[in-house]
Amino acid sequence: MLELSHVCKTFNPGTVNEKQALRDISLRLEPGDFITVIGGNGAGKSTLLNLIAGVYPCDGGTITVDNEDVTHLPEYKRANFLGRVFQDPMRGTAGDMNIEENLAMAYRRGKPRTLRWGITKEERTLYHDKLAKLGLGLEERMTNKVGLLSGGQRQALTLLMATLQRPKLLLLDEHTAALDPKTAETVLQHTNEIIGGEHLTALMVTHNMHHAIQYGNRIIMMNDGQVLFDISGEEKKGLKVEDLLERFQTAQGKELDNDRMLLN
Repeated sequence: MLELSHVCKTFNPGTVNEKQALRDISLRLEPGDFITVIGGNGAGKSTLLNLIAGVYPCDGGTITVDNEDVTHLPEYKRANFLGRVFQDPMRGTAGDMNIEENLAMAYRRGKPRTLRWGITKEERTLYHDKLAKLGLGLEERMTNKVGLLSGGQRQALTLLMATLQRPKLLLLDEHTAALDPKTAETVLQHTNEIIGGEHLTALMVTHNMHHAIQYGNRIIMMNDGQVLFDISGEEKKGLKVEDLLERFQTAQGKELDNDRMLLN
């Protein structure tokens, strides 16, 4: 479903601010893979997602989605088949529009626009049923402005919007980092249920080592623009945080010193 071959990216090349963000990354995701990506600040996690989404061009290498080379495809065209949830709950929704209007926009992703009524009765029933599964009471507030929702409610809505038209690939860029711990756990549970229920292929970036171990069928640790290790199957099921720290030290020859990861 996704294949990266020798992908690299350098920002501000030839200047004093040159930063090699990704170094010869090769990665393959099979349909249904749910991969968690862990790493400290500057490891290249968000840059990886941005290159897949088309926000930045690759300096080298190729990106293939569902056997189609998208390396030079612009971001707005990739949005037709990629779903994405950002760290900031405000980025995925239109605050001045109501809940059902936001869902209607997401439902029409990749479809031609017409002059028909914006929301049909059948669509309204679909949105109601989807919202009810979140267990947040949003199905009774479909005409409320999204700007009135809490951060957690808004992020849950964004997640639903990103998966309403089943994407070929779902990208989650620390989508619970701005939420309080209890709300973050709720959104993560919904994330896991939607990915499993819809059999989606997903990449989830996180700083939280517990979440990286708990969710998904594979875990990738990045550092300094490279993949240090890729663990899956039974090996992942038995992992503990201490194991991740030990593997990092073995691969890098030093202890992990990222405060955000260690505090999480």
